[in-house]
Amino acid sequence: MLAAGLDIEDVVAIRHTLTPGGLTTQAEANGPKLLSYTREQGHGNKLGKNPPKIWLNFLATTGRRARFLTVFENHGEVAEERTPTLRFFDLRPSAAFESLRRRLVIEWPGDTVNWAKSGKAASSLDVVEIADPRVKPFPGYDRLLVDFDELQSILEDDSYSQWQTALSSVQGIYLIADTKSGQLYVGKADGNERFLGRWSAYARTGHGGNVALRELAALDLLHPQYFQFSILQVFSPSAPASQVDAAEAHYKRALLTRQFGYNRN
Repeated sequence: MLAAGLDIEDVVAIRHTLTPGGLTTQAEANGPKLLSYTREQGHGNKLGKNPPKIWLNFLATTGRRARFLTVFENHGEVAEERTPTLRFFDLRPSAAFESLRRRLVIEWPGDTVNWAKSGKAASSLDVVEIADPRVKPFPGYDRLLVDFDELQSILEDDSYSQWQTALSSVQGIYLIADTKSGQLYVGKADGNERFLGRWSAYARTGHGGNVALRELAALDLLHPQYFQFSILQVFSPSAPASQVDAAEAHYKRALLTRQFGYNRN
């Protein structure tokens, strides 16, 4: 921070998480909603009565890790917008640390409930990675084919930023192929979850909550390293749930995944 010409007492690091009532997707965390969401703060929260001038924004990834998003410069509270429960700040985008956006990964201390760290506490956050800035182009929904190892990279590696944005922007129907057994699973990524959110569950658990895959996991027979992910059909975020459900049912019938695959319904 000193190298960037910043006084550590003017800095606060904020750790955002994806939640149903706030930032719900990676695309929102990396888009304009981040500023509107961050400028709204409750009375008496961890930023204090007079928050610092420089707000470093991070997004929680796995464990205690968090990836740097961007910097906002605080120009003070907008008093006329204050409500009995909320304060609103005049935040403006800053070019500080521009070269580290989505590349810098830090490790938050064990008290992750404390989502804001100011001054010396902010400057002492451990840097665990500065990712390669080269970006891997997204191949398109109809050409996407991802194995389990690459899925981990898509979720964590900044070079997959185009993929993260694309997969968090639409809903639709996906296919998991078990390349060891040949069995298939048809699933849907709908609502706020989208493809990125749904597939992150497989990356964390291997089974993603699916009944048949959980049964295999209970028997120690689940081998997600053989899974291959692809997309069968894409729908806009505004498509009705009934349309997505009908497409999912169609692909289950067409690919016989209830009879010979991992689908149970």
